Amino acid sequence: MAAEIPAEALQLRSLVRPDNMLEVFLETVAVAEPGPNEVLIRVEAAPVNPSDLGVLLAGADVAAAAQAGTAQRPVITAPIPRAVMRGLTARVGMPIPAGNEGAGTVVAAGASEAAQRLLGKRVAAAGGGMYSQYRAVDLSLCLELPDGLPAADGASAFVNPMTALGMIETMRLEHHVALVHTAAASNLGQMLNRLCQQEQVPLVNIVRRPEQEELLRAAGATFVCDSSKPQFMTELTAALTATGATLAFDATGGGTLASQILTCMEAAASAGADGYSRYGSAVHKQVYIYGGLDRNPTVLTRNYGMAWGIGGWLLTPFLGRIGLDGIIRLRDRVAAGLTTTFASSYTAQVSLAAALRLDNITTYARQATGTKYLIRPDQDA
Repeated sequence: MAAEIPAEALQLRSLVRPDNMLEVFLETVAVAEPGPNEVLIRVEAAPVNPSDLGVLLAGADVAAAAQAGTAQRPVITAPIPRAVMRGLTARVGMPIPAGNEGAGTVVAAGASEAAQRLLGKRVAAAGGGMYSQYRAVDLSLCLELPDGLPAADGASAFVNPMTALGMIETMRLEHHVALVHTAAASNLGQMLNRLCQQEQVPLVNIVRRPEQEELLRAAGATFVCDSSKPQFMTELTAALTATGATLAFDATGGGTLASQILTCMEAAASAGADGYSRYGSAVHKQVYIYGGLDRNPTVLTRNYGMAWGIGGWLLTPFLGRIGLDGIIRLRDRVAAGLTTTFASSYTAQVSLAAALRLDNITTYARQATGTKYLIRPDQDA
């Protein structure tokens, strides 16, 4: 290993303790020697996505969290509710590295020609454990960034872009013609809005505040429904009637929103039906829950006939569904649009140590729209 690469470096880890407590801390770990088809990345930027918080915070009660340690090596602890602990048995006592994706410079490479070709290049990677100063990653999980592109612009090259593309691919695979998306003013939602405009896919955006509606309409969105309005169900039914959307991706998960979407889909489908059926319309309506912004139970009021489905959707199983050729095709699209269609924005950039400050943890744990954090492992302060 090159002399300028340290033998040890910092990595952010999350531990579920047997006393029903979460502990998040920085650990000194050995810097790995890359294997033949691996590269060693000096990580310069890694986003905090909602999908990262499951590992990082493990469902703990962040409102009751406490901070200890030092400014350089903070330690966050928080109680984990008993109901959540039942699903974390396999994690107890195992410190887990966090961070699904990130970007940085390749400072060492394995013996293969493909690995050597990336030496000195800046890459994005979806290798897991990316909240680290250095990370060895398999080549198959790397995307070479265009010359001169900052790591911050490539750090979110996988999760959100591939999810947005995956939603449209799922729509086509399952023979729908339009989409519904909740939490639509998020980074992912804005990305999906741009992508659907390019692809000429009708998109119904569901938001929670008037200013979010204004944001999306300014970005060219045609159909935006604010769930806080008294007329939400009427406006959503009209949008579904106009678009023919029968597939929804719901980031909230809990509460009644999924049921409301199915109800309005049924109303839109029944409006054009011939006659009455006590079993509802024959049009299949599908809601996929892919997030958990609302941790309350999912409440379904079954007033939308019998042709409906609700289930979970995750990026990794979807990628397995489309295979290697499909993954390469989507990755090429992402690479071509990192600063345009698939661009991400951040409200704060913090070091590894600052990422564990209680005020920052509390902020990104809320998963509020417009509060996306970028961790900079290459920074000290």
